Amino acid sequence: MRIYRHYYDLLEDHRYGAIAIGNFDGVHRGHREVINQAGKYSHEQGVPWGVLTFEPHPRMVFNPDEPPFRITPFHTKARHIEDMGVEFLVVLHFDGELAKITAEDFVEQVLVGGFDASYVVSGFNFSFGHKGAGNTALLREMSDKLSFTTNGIEEVLDDDGEIISSTRIRQYLAEAKPRDAAQLLGRWFEIEGRISLGDQRGRTIGFPTANIVLDTNTRPAIGVYAIRAGLDRGPDTVWHDGVANLGYRPTFDGDKCLLEAHLFNFDQDIYGAHLRVALVDFIRPEQKFDGVEELKAQIKRDCSQAEKIFSAENN
Repeated sequence: MRIYRHYYDLLEDHRYGAIAIGNFDGVHRGHREVINQAGKYSHEQGVPWGVLTFEPHPRMVFNPDEPPFRITPFHTKARHIEDMGVEFLVVLHFDGELAKITAEDFVEQVLVGGFDASYVVSGFNFSFGHKGAGNTALLREMSDKLSFTTNGIEEVLDDDGEIISSTRIRQYLAEAKPRDAAQLLGRWFEIEGRISLGDQRGRTIGFPTANIVLDTNTRPAIGVYAIRAGLDRGPDTVWHDGVANLGYRPTFDGDKCLLEAHLFNFDQDIYGAHLRVALVDFIRPEQKFDGVEELKAQIKRDCSQAEKIFSAENN
């Protein structure tokens, strides 16, 4: 998948394409329906398949003091979009200048002038242009005049008839319900990042950990999770069962939020590597222990509980 940072420098092979437009934070089942509609048109009409998105997320520009909320930082979002088979991704830098462009000018300058788009699809609640004035209705209104086809995807519902949304996913994660979040995502929720060198205390007590400092990810509930983790190799990532503590390490008076992942039957030196950690199930809240021996005993119980979870899944 080719990634562009501007709308005006597309290769000829990527012009006149089918474009899905949206923020796509999470690339959840609803987002995938929008992107796949562009893919369907692409395959039927023999035109390129592309996605248009924005970085940073507009909420980060309009509400810079908001707590971290992103389900998929850009690297993760791009990987999931590429895995769908999309041919090119256009990532527009979202700032005050882009926010001032009227919705009509955005259609004319970007979608038509930049892409020569033959088909544009968005979700039912996506808005664009100055003060969010653009929507699916405006796209339909302008499509005949500017000679492109458009479609607005209705809300995608889960098995209980509720709308699949990024907001609900964040809520489930905050409520320590990673399985419910996974149902909406269509995959496990992942935290990923570069493995940092910690104090190596876990190794001294028999439970070495790979540590990731949380940045702009949404914060799931603090606590201990059954996980699957693997070094990022795209579709060739090899996954390992394990257990992780997400929190502040109160037993050792920690002062920053870390994900400490202990992988079962794994002894490679992976400091500095990029690790993907999928949250499978919540085991317990984080707690402070009176000493190292009490902590070790609890970690053993956590590992045993995680192994039972994975055993039940595999049967």
